[in-house]
Amino acid sequence: MKNILKDKSYKFALRIVKLSKFLQSEKHEYILSKQILRSGTSVGAMVREAEFSQSKADFINKMSIALKEANETDYWLDLLHDSDFINSAMFESISPEIKELIKILIASINTAKSHLKEEKAKC
Repeated sequence: MKNILKDKSYKFALRIVKLSKFLQSEKHEYILSKQILRSGTSVGAMVREAEFSQSKADFINKMSIALKEANETDYWLDLLHDSDFINSAMFESISPEIKELIKILIASINTAKSHLKEEKAKC
């Protein structure tokens, strides 16, 4: 079975690695590039961790951390764009991806929470 969130978060992380390399080599920007590298790759790492979570509550926790990292990444992208480290074309290419990941993460967390409530109600 194909895991859309896992695939999208991994592909996004690859783009972030390339963006970080670009920022360091072309723009000589080392602080923001490390921030976005950390948060942008952390999204997929937490999604991967959630795959083998120990419980639904653990799954929700890991996905919530992924959501926080995605939101932080969205912030860094806005900042990089508004401070002219990345141009509008670059921003418009990558920004929709993080927004989509945020939506998928929110939906996954909400679904898991509703399943957890249903399980608790049965007990």
